[in-house]
Amino acid sequence: MTQQHPPFAGVPADGRAAGPADASVDAASAAGLSRRSLIRQGATLGAAAALPGLGLRGAWAAGSDKPEKEEVRIGFIPLTDCASVVMASVLGIDKKYGVKIVPSKEASWAGVRDKLVNGELDFAHVLYGLVYGVHLGVGGAKKDMAVLMNINNNGQAITLSKKLADAGAVDGAGLAKAMARDKREYTFAQTFPTGTHAMWLYYWMAAHGIDPMKDAKSIVVPPPQMVANMRIGNMDGFCVGEPWGHRAIVDGIGITAATTQDIWKDHPEKVLGTTGEFVKKYPNTARAVTAAILEAGKWIDASAQNKVKMADTIAGKAYVNTGVDAINQRILGRYQNGLGKTWDDPNPMRFYNDGKTNFPYLSDGMWFLTQHKRWGLLKDHPDYLAVAKQINQIDIYQQAAAASGTPVPKDPMRSSKLIDGVVWDGKDPKKYADSFKIHA
Repeated sequence: MTQQHPPFAGVPADGRAAGPADASVDAASAAGLSRRSLIRQGATLGAAAALPGLGLRGAWAAGSDKPEKEEVRIGFIPLTDCASVVMASVLGIDKKYGVKIVPSKEASWAGVRDKLVNGELDFAHVLYGLVYGVHLGVGGAKKDMAVLMNINNNGQAITLSKKLADAGAVDGAGLAKAMARDKREYTFAQTFPTGTHAMWLYYWMAAHGIDPMKDAKSIVVPPPQMVANMRIGNMDGFCVGEPWGHRAIVDGIGITAATTQDIWKDHPEKVLGTTGEFVKKYPNTARAVTAAILEAGKWIDASAQNKVKMADTIAGKAYVNTGVDAINQRILGRYQNGLGKTWDDPNPMRFYNDGKTNFPYLSDGMWFLTQHKRWGLLKDHPDYLAVAKQINQIDIYQQAAAASGTPVPKDPMRSSKLIDGVVWDGKDPKKYADSFKIHA
């Protein structure tokens, strides 16, 4: 089969996936929640300083906890999981921490990458693996990067075309049988070569005996363009964040073959990313923005009513630009597969989950590196733990958690069992990366 190999599958020479012109959106605060005084915020952090392991010594610039930069641009892609960034601004939560968040709507993940690297964006709602790829120079752009927090768990999906579903490909096993029976070139889309959606798609296919590097062609398509491209027959399937999986069902062009929480329950997804240079120059700003987004995620997850309000807000043209019904069902865990099956998913997209969602576990970042090595994006094994410690800003996160009242786990590593039954715990990443039968 013809193979379009990462890292630049489907990406034009300038590194940008084709898409509409970038548009910036100033989402000024719409709700006047009371400002928490900087004195009170400082007192909270001062109390937290007595706790072991919080590493607060770098939290103050020039003897103050005041954000060095009071207005920040945060890039986002039109996806449901941009919600806590948007709501931190819309609800005025950012003001409580002394900053103004200006959400900036972007056209593609390649565009987000470029604007982070060149400083046009201060932060971004961004793919976990993209940050790690840039830090190691995968695909060209190389810059020291930083992950401040995990924005969400779960809530992505793998969609197959109605044509494939009619041929019996309604899940991974059915897809493997259909591809074995009908020998042709199959095309699957993901959103960025080192990103989460590429890794979920490849892992899922390989778990069902399909080699995503040899048995199919992989292309890059920006999330908002996935449904339109499937409609005109440009791909057989895709992996993307909501609401575009559900939108494919609403539009009658695709079916949900798997959710990403089926692949890895409570998997890491989007992160709040920035450059290492920004964190060093503006540590108080980094802490304040992280705290504001933590609090916004807590607000979203607090009730079904808040989730519905969030869906109403981000469905607007300035943000995701879709019908609210494409968002508000799956955010409440109400799923359908496009073939008449409906279910209540116990593990829908989460933005806070009592603080369990947001900690930047070192093992989460390391997992993406193991998959980058597995699929040939990295030639050699990196120092997995050292890279994760460089990127994941646990000290900054702990400070923001103290300011926002967010619980912090004791261990920066966690253990998870994925769809193929293999356990990932970060203890031997080299052995894990080399253990897969199907690899590049």
